[in-house]
Amino acid sequence: MNFELLISYLQDVFRFDENSPLLFTQMHFWVFFCIVFAGFALMQKRTLMRNAYLMAVSLLFYYKTSGLFVGLLLLVTCSDFLIAQRIYACSDRWRKWLWLTLSVTLDLGILCYFKYSYFFADIIGQIFGIHLEVKNIAAEWFNSAAGSPVFSVDRIILPVGISFYTFQVISYTADVYRGLIKPVRNILDFGFYVSFFPQLVAGPIVKASDFIPQLYRRYFLSRRMFGLAIFMILGGLTKKIILSDYLALNFIDRVFANPLLFTGFENLAALFLYSLQVYADFSGYTDIAIGLSLLMGFHLPKNFNSPYKAQNCSNFWKRWHISLSRWLQNYLYIPLGGNREITFGTYFWIALLTLSALILSGNVWVAAGALLLAVSVVVTAWRCPDRRKKIYANLNSMITMLLGGLWHGASLNFLIWGGLNGVGMIVYKFWRDAKPLHRAIATTAAALACWMLTIYQPAPLWRIFLCFTGFIAVSAWLKGGVKEVKGVIARHARKKLKDNSFASKSSSPRYRLITSFNFPISTFNFQLSTLNRPWSILVTFTFITFTRLFFRSGSNLDPATANQQAWQTATQMVTRIGSRWTGNEWAIICTYRNVFLLFVLGMIIHWLPENWKRRYRFAFASLPLPVMCLVCIFAVLVIYQFVSAEMQPFIYFQF
Repeated sequence: MNFELLISYLQDVFRFDENSPLLFTQMHFWVFFCIVFAGFALMQKRTLMRNAYLMAVSLLFYYKTSGLFVGLLLLVTCSDFLIAQRIYACSDRWRKWLWLTLSVTLDLGILCYFKYSYFFADIIGQIFGIHLEVKNIAAEWFNSAAGSPVFSVDRIILPVGISFYTFQVISYTADVYRGLIKPVRNILDFGFYVSFFPQLVAGPIVKASDFIPQLYRRYFLSRRMFGLAIFMILGGLTKKIILSDYLALNFIDRVFANPLLFTGFENLAALFLYSLQVYADFSGYTDIAIGLSLLMGFHLPKNFNSPYKAQNCSNFWKRWHISLSRWLQNYLYIPLGGNREITFGTYFWIALLTLSALILSGNVWVAAGALLLAVSVVVTAWRCPDRRKKIYANLNSMITMLLGGLWHGASLNFLIWGGLNGVGMIVYKFWRDAKPLHRAIATTAAALACWMLTIYQPAPLWRIFLCFTGFIAVSAWLKGGVKEVKGVIARHARKKLKDNSFASKSSSPRYRLITSFNFPISTFNFQLSTLNRPWSILVTFTFITFTRLFFRSGSNLDPATANQQAWQTATQMVTRIGSRWTGNEWAIICTYRNVFLLFVLGMIIHWLPENWKRRYRFAFASLPLPVMCLVCIFAVLVIYQFVSAEMQPFIYFQF
């Protein structure tokens, strides 16, 4: 009887159930991984057999996650494997380009069909004034072939991880075209590279040049590597279950579900909590993926580097989702011209994104403003050669961030989110190059403009902008103003000291007054400089948190209604945050004290110095095995206390 129960349980583990996908947080997955790892241990010395085995179990894992969409993964794998062979075999660069174009068109065509069909239907329908009903053409084909209605044709379902493995195979064919790598000769090895299950559905996006050489190395796992892998897995589970899921279920999801039922403070708190939630969720998945890969002897790239320690938006995107940022830089930003020039692609994307802004917003003035701004930038670059490279770099950066936002989801909210991040990067570049006094004047002017708008055009959004710009203006005046005052006093003192008659009267009150300014001003300036880094981190974190309003509002929605619902949620939250608060904020904190304490604890751990984190990682990895086992058992018991009855999928599964 027990044997039959075991067989039945194993069948459940390996059978597809759309209501119970194979997630890292489920016991089913760890049973699956133990079986997979046992088989891996038996054949790890035979490279081809090991790779073929891991490809097979990776396809099984994807089947458990997405069902018959595994066929789509096999189609992309086979097509890019064959096209890369043709690219490498061609001696003519024109033919190579044609094969690369075919590969990119096929890959992006599949991605656009499943991810952007509703988006494009909305745009085309509004342009021509017609109603387009989206149908699942692929499902119709399969139903015709099967002779029965196996699949629903009324709705297009987004396959899990399609954005990640699509970008991964595009980077492979592009690198073969550039001559950076040679194509993989064995389709089993290439299939393993594309479908490797720890990072298949949510990254990191692994470049072929980084991963494929590992396919042919002998398996090696040192004692320290084993300890680090276990630490990464436990750390990832802790981030996901204790931080991400607990914060979402007990506060964040409730507020975002109906913002008008909550106060302005609760809406603002939900935004800041969501910043921690999405980091803990996504980096938790990455940590588990890196740990699992390390146990099997494979190294995945680091995908996060304490992003909320960033002092500006540019630095944030070097720390957040690093594999996507590098992909966008190598395969989008640089081909657009990078910081050197603008290309046909730059003009094409300016026109297309402006048209999208017009259609999705339904406001001709929005599109006209965007187009006028883009044309002004291009004309300025043409008329001012000395500023041309900087302008080109900013223009290409903005297009890259807009398309990066669109990669996350097919709605206006994701475009706004990407655009705001692009604006943040460009503004920082001007801020960095400006003089301190100019910064103070500019931010004061912005704050005054927001103040005037709150008077003559009262709206919650202007109150939010007034608070943010006012805070920056005061900080800029403190930093810039003190330096200017110190400089004036120092110049005045030096000028007077050159006068011998004044120097001879060193005991005079005027002399003592002038010279006495130097020490306190220097001390105050030093104190401000020590606060410069935490101030920059706080401003960047606040700005990134505000942009996440549009990111979160557009997530977890039906593509057919995403734009309307996302915009409604974002508008309601801005209205509540920018309205007058009730004054019972402390009572709210006390009511949700566990949530806020967990948030503070999570941010403290996040902001710990990197060398501290490195020390406790290596300390865990160096523990004797019996002690390590006891620590693992204790950690699992603690994590289990936070497990919710409702399954919480990883946020980036939807992308």
